[in-house]
Amino acid sequence: MDRDLPQPAIDKRRNRRRLIGILIIAGILAAAVWMRSAFNATVSRADIRTAVVETGAVENTLSASGEVLPEFEAVITSPITAVLQKVCLQEGSAVMAGEKIVELDKEFTQIEFEKQRDQLELKRNGIVKLRLELDKNYYDLQIQDSIKAFRINALQADLENARRLFRAGGGTREAIERAENDLHVAMLEKRQLENDLRSRQSIMQTSLRESEITAGISEKELLEFERKLQKADITAPRAGVLTFVNKNLGAKIGEGEVLARLADLGSFKVIGSISDNYAPQMHPGMTAYIRLDDSVVTGTLVNIHPSVANSIVSFDVSLERGQTSLFRPKQKVEIFLVTESRPRAIRVANGAAFKGSRKQDVFVLRPGGKLERRTVTIGLTSFDFVEITEGLSPGETVVTSDLSRFKHLKEVKLSDE
Repeated sequence: MDRDLPQPAIDKRRNRRRLIGILIIAGILAAAVWMRSAFNATVSRADIRTAVVETGAVENTLSASGEVLPEFEAVITSPITAVLQKVCLQEGSAVMAGEKIVELDKEFTQIEFEKQRDQLELKRNGIVKLRLELDKNYYDLQIQDSIKAFRINALQADLENARRLFRAGGGTREAIERAENDLHVAMLEKRQLENDLRSRQSIMQTSLRESEITAGISEKELLEFERKLQKADITAPRAGVLTFVNKNLGAKIGEGEVLARLADLGSFKVIGSISDNYAPQMHPGMTAYIRLDDSVVTGTLVNIHPSVANSIVSFDVSLERGQTSLFRPKQKVEIFLVTESRPRAIRVANGAAFKGSRKQDVFVLRPGGKLERRTVTIGLTSFDFVEITEGLSPGETVVTSDLSRFKHLKEVKLSDE
C-alpha cells in the first residue's frame, strides 16, 4: 500500500531540483559570456599604452626609498648651564655668520667664574708663601750646618790639646778618649744634618712643583670657563637656515643641551632605506638615480650604515653639483641603485604589463589592428626600460598597459573608439 511522502522530504527534493536548475543556467550563461569574450574581445586604442622595441642601454636597478637632508647641519648646544632668556630668530630664518640666535642668562656662571678666579689667585699666593717658608727652612738648616762645622773645629782643637797635655805628662788617657768621642758624635750629627738638608731641599722642590701644577690645572680650568662664557653668546657659526630653535623661555638649559640647528640649504644629501636582503648587491661608488616628481637626479652611493634596524639597511647618497636646487629638506624621494648595465640591449619602455617574472606574456600589435599574445623572456629591469632577451625584435610595438584580463586569449581586437 502506497503512502504519501512527508512534507519535509517533498520540500527537500524540490529545493534540490531548483539548485541544480540554477547551476545549469549559471554554467550556460558563463559559457556564453566566455565564448562572446573569446570571439569578440576588443580593447580601445585610447585605453592602452604602447611602446616600440628598440636597441639601447639598460640598467638593472634596486628600488629604495629616501629622504632629503641638508648635507651640512650644525647642532648648536649650550656651553654652560644657564636660563634661556630671549629667542632672537625663529625657525626657517636665514642667518648670516655671527648673527645672534638666542640669549642666555649668564649671571650665575659669571659669579662662578669670578669665584674660580679668586681661588686661583689664592693658590698663586699660597705658592709664594710656600716658597718663602721653604727658603727660610732651608736657610735655617744651612746655619745649623755651619754651626756644626764650627763645633767640630773646636772639638778637634780640644782633642789636640788633650793629646799635648798627655805627652807633657799633665793629661790623662781618659781625657783624650772623651775628646775623641765628642768629636766623633759631632761629625755624625753634621752628616745627619747634611743628609737632612739634601732631603729637605728635594721635598721643598717637590712641594713647590706640586703646588705649581695644581695652580696650572686651575688656571686651565679657568681659561676653559672663560671660553665657555664667551661662547654663551649663541651666534651662527656660518650662514644658513635655522631648522630648529629652542623656544622654552625661562627654562633652565643644561650644558650640552641643543639650542638650535643650522642647515646649509645650498647642498643636500639623501638618506636611503632598503631591505637587508639586497645588502650583498650594494657597494660604495655605485650609481644611484633619485626620482622626484618628473625629474631624475644622478647621485653616488657613498656610505652603507653598518647597523640594521627592522631588517632595513640605511645608506647615504651624494648628489652631483648643480642639481640640489630641486630639493628641499625632509622631502621623500624614490632611489634606484644601479647594480648592472648593458650598453646595447633589446629594450622596451617599462610599464604595468611587466610584472617582474622572468618569463611572462605580453600583447604585441600586429598588422590588421590585432593584439597577439606572446611569451617573452625578461633580462635587466630599470624604472625606465625592460630588457627583452627572447620573444621580441626591434621595431615591434608592445602594449605596456596591464591586459591581464585577456590572458586566456591568443588575440584581442583593437578598436579606434
